[in-house]
Amino acid sequence: MPTTRPLAIAALALAAAISACDSPDDGPRVTTAYELPGDRVYPEGIARDARTGDTYVGSYTTGAVYRATPGAQKAEVFLPEGADGRKTANGMKVDGAGRLWVTDSTAGVAVYDTATRALIARFDVPGADPRFVNDVVITPDGAAYLTDSLRAVVYRVTPDQVSAAVAQGGRGELTPRFELVSVIEPREQGGFNLNGLVADSSGRYLLVVDMVGGDLYRVDLTADAPIRKVDLRGGDLTHADGLDLHGDTLWVAHNRTNTISRWTLTDEGASARLDETLTDETLSIPTTLVRDGERTLVVASQFDKGGPMSPGTPSAFRVVSVSGI
Repeated sequence: MPTTRPLAIAALALAAAISACDSPDDGPRVTTAYELPGDRVYPEGIARDARTGDTYVGSYTTGAVYRATPGAQKAEVFLPEGADGRKTANGMKVDGAGRLWVTDSTAGVAVYDTATRALIARFDVPGADPRFVNDVVITPDGAAYLTDSLRAVVYRVTPDQVSAAVAQGGRGELTPRFELVSVIEPREQGGFNLNGLVADSSGRYLLVVDMVGGDLYRVDLTADAPIRKVDLRGGDLTHADGLDLHGDTLWVAHNRTNTISRWTLTDEGASARLDETLTDETLSIPTTLVRDGERTLVVASQFDKGGPMSPGTPSAFRVVSVSGI
């Protein structure tokens, strides 16, 4: 047939065009943002200071906190390991007053002045029962909310409580604000449940993830409303760790599967649609993430290389930059 050759050429041209669109023009999607000094870091949390662009990263194994200024290729030690008796540095956030909140899974949360590195206040879970204070988020009214991954509760610390703690020697207690034990799937005693959490920009609600059940829960902050499971469309949040929310877009780090997912919230957080996922072994057990302009900074924990998850030898610890998601 006389039309066979032109059609074949057109088909090849179309295939080449499609292939070019599918291949990123700017190289790898996962690259090193900056390295973290030390051979026992095993980083877990990250926080970005919106005023300066600095990011802070915490070590799960030593409690050290690192700071990276914009454009830096290597972070510096901001707080040394074991500072103020902290054994771990998990969830982290910088509030509007320039204070860095750092959770200690075995105790509670410490609040630091980023300008002076001074400890401002500390809030601990009272008693001797097991606890795992994990992640923290700051709402527009200045309150901090924290998850406990063993007790399935969310703690709250208000600005007034911070002022009172400072007046009383810098010490305070964490008390539950929300109980999710009756809402999440039943767990064996000592099993993990709640992990990452975010707040919407208006301070109306929290979104809290159950990393084992793969579910997301909406917690209303403005009314005495029941805690509701978010309708997840197109996927689930199994192994979900850290979350980051900007507008109606939610980014999630799935640690064990080396995956980052992006979701669109609808119905004021009552439902969420999966838009895209990226799975890449170089994410090295991502524990959390934060948006920095057009890129996503992801903590590569390497927990599977000599860390809490398995024996092995880690490479240089780093925070990676992920593009295109």
